[in-house]
Amino acid sequence: MDADRLIQSLGRPGTKLTALYVVTGDDPLLTIEAVDALRAIAKSAQYLDRTSFVMDARSDWSSLAVASSSGSLFGDKQLLEISLPTGKPGKQGADALIALAGRCKNQTDPEVLTIVSLPRLDKTTRDSKWATTLLLAGTTIETASIDRTQLPDWIAKRLARQSQQVDANTLQWLADKVEGNLLAAHQEILKLGLLFDPGMISGEDVEQAVMNVARYDVFGLRDAMLAGDIPRMVRMMNGLKAEGEALPLVLWAIGEEIRTLARASQASASGQDMSSVLRSQRIFGQHERLARQALGRVAPRNWPAAVQHAHEVDRLIKGLQVPGKLQDPWEEMTRLAMRVAVTSA
Repeated sequence: MDADRLIQSLGRPGTKLTALYVVTGDDPLLTIEAVDALRAIAKSAQYLDRTSFVMDARSDWSSLAVASSSGSLFGDKQLLEISLPTGKPGKQGADALIALAGRCKNQTDPEVLTIVSLPRLDKTTRDSKWATTLLLAGTTIETASIDRTQLPDWIAKRLARQSQQVDANTLQWLADKVEGNLLAAHQEILKLGLLFDPGMISGEDVEQAVMNVARYDVFGLRDAMLAGDIPRMVRMMNGLKAEGEALPLVLWAIGEEIRTLARASQASASGQDMSSVLRSQRIFGQHERLARQALGRVAPRNWPAAVQHAHEVDRLIKGLQVPGKLQDPWEEMTRLAMRVAVTSA
C-alpha cells in the first residue's frame, strides 16, 4: 500500500492496528519517514514501550524472539522495530522472521506491534520463504521512488509544508543539485526553512544558501566573471588565493563555465533557440541572466580560444610549463577569467 494513503487512513479515529507492518523501498529517507509516521501512530495508540533492532545475517536473532514474546515490565503495550538494511537475514534470521510472522498473523489491536523496515527486495529475495511469509502476515507499505522528473514537484510540496515557495527555474536548479539523494534534498529544504521567512524565496537566495562556503565563493567568482564585474572578480580571486583555496576547484568553476558557454554559443550560432540551449546545459534563473550577459559580450569566434586557455591553466596547475603563459597559475587564471569579463571585438 502507498505510504501516504495508509498512514492517513491509520490516523482516523477508531482505526484498528494490525500486529505487523512491513515498510520497503529504495530510498532511505522515504522509508525512515514512513517508519516515523507509524511510530507516531503507535505512540498515540499507547504503544509506549519501544524496542529497536538493526539486524543482518550475522546478528543474534534469538534476542528478537525474546523481545517479541515477552511482556513489558511496566504493563505497557510494546512497539518492536526491526531494521534489516541489507535485506539478507541469513538462515537464522529467516527462521526468526518466519516465526515472527506466525505470531503476528491475523491479529488486531495486539499487545506487541511490530514494524519491519527493508530495502526494496529483488525478485529472488521477494519469492523466498521468509519474505513471502512476512509480507503475507502483515500490512506492506511500499514507499514510491522519486525519479528526476518528479523531483521538482516533490521539492515544491516539501517547501509548501514550510509555507515557502520558489519559482520553476529554481526548483529545476535545486533538483539538479540533489538528484539521487533525497536525504540531501530534505536537509537543504529544512535549511531554507530555518534561514528564510514564509513566502517566496528568490533564486539567488536559494543558491547562496545551498552552496557550502567554499563552493559559494567559487560560484561567486564565476558570477562576477559572467557579469563583467572586473573589480569584484579580481578581489574574489585574490581572496581565494590568500585563503589557500584549492586551485583545481577554482579552475573547475571557471573552466567548466567557459566550456558550457562555448557549447551554448556554438549551438546558438547554428540556429538553435538560446533559451532551449541554456536549459539543456542546466542553466536557469539568475545564472541564465548572467550567462546571457557573457554570451552577448564575448564574440562566438573567441570561445574556442578561451576553452584552450582553460586547458593550459590546468597544465600550469600540474606543474608543467606552457609557452607564452605566466608561471603563476593564479595569475594566468585571472587572465582566463578576463577573457569572459571583458568585451571582445
